[in-house]
Amino acid sequence: MNMKKSIITALLAIVSVAGQAQPLLKTHVETGDIEGTPDGTDLAVYKAIPYAAPPVGDLRWKAPQPAKPWSGVLKAEDVAKWPPQPEKSYVTYDMMSEDCLYLSVATPAKSTDEALPVMVFIHGGAFRTEHYGGDLWQSLARRGVVAVSVEYRAGALGFMAHADLAKESDGHSGNYGILDQIFALQWVQRNIKNFGGDPTKVTIFGESAGAVSCHILCASPLAKGLFRACISQSGAMMSPTNVVNQQQAQMYGWMFMSGLKKNSIAEMRQMDTKALTGNESNFQLCIPIVDGYVIPEPIYDLYQKGNYNDVPVLIMYNSDEGAVDFDSVSVEQYEQQFSQLPGEWADSAKACYPGGTEEERLFSMRDFVRDVGFGWPAYAWTTLQKKTGKSPVYSAYLAQKSDRTVYAKGNRRGAAHADDMLYLKGAFDDEAEKYPQEKKVSDLMQQYWVNFAKTMDPNGKGLPKWPIFEEGKATVMQFNNGASLIETPHQERIRLIDGFMKYFRSLSAPSN
Repeated sequence: MNMKKSIITALLAIVSVAGQAQPLLKTHVETGDIEGTPDGTDLAVYKAIPYAAPPVGDLRWKAPQPAKPWSGVLKAEDVAKWPPQPEKSYVTYDMMSEDCLYLSVATPAKSTDEALPVMVFIHGGAFRTEHYGGDLWQSLARRGVVAVSVEYRAGALGFMAHADLAKESDGHSGNYGILDQIFALQWVQRNIKNFGGDPTKVTIFGESAGAVSCHILCASPLAKGLFRACISQSGAMMSPTNVVNQQQAQMYGWMFMSGLKKNSIAEMRQMDTKALTGNESNFQLCIPIVDGYVIPEPIYDLYQKGNYNDVPVLIMYNSDEGAVDFDSVSVEQYEQQFSQLPGEWADSAKACYPGGTEEERLFSMRDFVRDVGFGWPAYAWTTLQKKTGKSPVYSAYLAQKSDRTVYAKGNRRGAAHADDMLYLKGAFDDEAEKYPQEKKVSDLMQQYWVNFAKTMDPNGKGLPKWPIFEEGKATVMQFNNGASLIETPHQERIRLIDGFMKYFRSLSAPSN
């Protein structure tokens, strides 16, 4: 009798443990019941949840609207289609749809009351291309966070401004892709608890255009209170050379519409999506703009004034960002690049970026792209927020070289643009013996990122100490065969670019 009771007790214990191990595969959001799919035995993944109404028909070039409720159970088994964009070898038009406002959720929670930290990812693609579906972030979710990945409108559909659109919307137009991101973050605030997440512990993170998006969200009053921390990987919106105002953007929108031989926004809204987006080479201004609404003023100015969402930030860029842009550089290309600068700046730039040999020209042009497009913006963000903000600022530099790089051309010296994605997605987990250094860096970066999401501090047990950024001190965490502290890289070049940016801003400053 006692033996029978012991067997029953043991069986019940096994059933109980098995029950505890089940991921949260069914839940409810504001628009209905939803069912995800298991990823292993420890995660539930919801691959496509509509967070807004399809931005089609009359909703094309309008702020996102609430998603409509559904009956029954929505099975979020497959990622949504790509936003419309020009076709490439890996994405054809049958894979795209203007109905693209979806997000994914990967959660390790077993119940809705776990209140786990939340990481919301915004993908890159120059605001023209790419897709959320390749980045569902199971690697980070397995370290104890709810991971969300967001899709938003791209290209002309996401960023065209026009005077007639401004008349429909209190004087502003464009930035629809950024409004999508804000709308998705609002959805997270209302719904993430039902996936075991804590809406008060949201960290946004992004790469390339996604990192620029994160910086915009840090600066936008519309995003205030929607997240408590930010991670930027290779992107910030600090350069005065990229500032475009509403009036200028509307001129580009008018030129785009004229090139399509359309006479009104109504006609543009009736256009076939592929005809509108299949070849966007005529749409020249695919960037967020200073519209006085989403972005009230140039972001550099907002940071100078301390007028931004002051949250803890972790800002990183890569050592060989420009390796995706150049395979070789001719003398003519080299000279043309620097001839665009005023005389005294051209001479100084050529001294910092020499071009006496073919190899020098290649490396100098790659470094110039890195420093102007990524290094200086990261430096400007970290130093300005240190001066005008109160929240901690952490700085990082990824220098790990790997032959697993996705986009880079040959003759590389370090980490190319987008290589950080390999490390954060755990791309080396199954090949640790072949790539031991990459695996080490991958584990370090993932744990630092997750710690930052959990506590707003990347530090934790077993990790090299990472201090808050201080200019002139070894407080930048370099990831290369592990993790070690360095000072701001390439300081002479960064100071040169900083001086030029101040000079450029002075040209447009109002005279007294």
